[in-house]
Amino acid sequence: MEKSDSRLGFLSALPLGLVLVLSFLAPLLVIALFAVMPQKVFSLANTPDFSSFAVILSQGYYKSLLWSLGMAAVSTVMLFLICWPLAYGMAKVFNRFTLILTIAVVMTLFVSENIRLFGWVLTLMKGGLFEGYFRYFFGFGYDSPLYNVPVIIFGLVYVYFPFMLFPLAQGISMVPDDARQAAADLGASRWRILWEIDLPLAAPGIVVGSLLSFVLAAGAVAESKILGGQVVIAISDDIETAFTFGQNWPLGAALSLILIMIIGGLAIYGVSRVDLDAIMGRKR
Repeated sequence: MEKSDSRLGFLSALPLGLVLVLSFLAPLLVIALFAVMPQKVFSLANTPDFSSFAVILSQGYYKSLLWSLGMAAVSTVMLFLICWPLAYGMAKVFNRFTLILTIAVVMTLFVSENIRLFGWVLTLMKGGLFEGYFRYFFGFGYDSPLYNVPVIIFGLVYVYFPFMLFPLAQGISMVPDDARQAAADLGASRWRILWEIDLPLAAPGIVVGSLLSFVLAAGAVAESKILGGQVVIAISDDIETAFTFGQNWPLGAALSLILIMIIGGLAIYGVSRVDLDAIMGRKR
């Protein structure tokens, strides 16, 4: 009976599996093949070479990759530090207020990311909203904080805030209150409870939230363009330029392949360390 159910499940999932293979793996295969084509060709009917990877090293494209990964890592750490107290409140303290807070955070996703970032440009720019208030109340202005790396990281934190908050709240909700109370009764300090109970037991939510935030931030381009004024060129911007203005599909494919391999490796490693059954509530 169990073998029959497994076969029926496999046959039922086969059509959707084929669709996923064609729609997800096939484009990745095309990218991988273009990555080993000669420079500035638009067909796969060429002798493979690795000139695109040599160009990445010789022309400094790797710097864009390092900037993107570095800013993504910093923003992920900041998101965790900011979201942990709020997620803990949502999971353990706020009760009915959690629904209101969830709706408020989710509603920000209904507005385009670019529109929200341009709103910050109008707020922070020279002569913008904040400086107008400063001049009105204090009689002096300030230099605009736009167009530098910190404001790009601020944009990443602002945009990807929900993607860290909700997995963290889910992870923290998996921590049994009895375990925390037992540790407190045995004399454990709050910091020890945090390090030895809260963080380890909430690890699935931490890993999922960190992966989501890091992956999205590493591939982000709007923050560096709108808030940073391209003071830093993100890897996604180089990929877009190679595929469009540069008309160099092999270079864009090689850059994409490197980014996919790095992020995919981190994602596979992180997911392998997560108990997905516990997150989905399938364990009893």
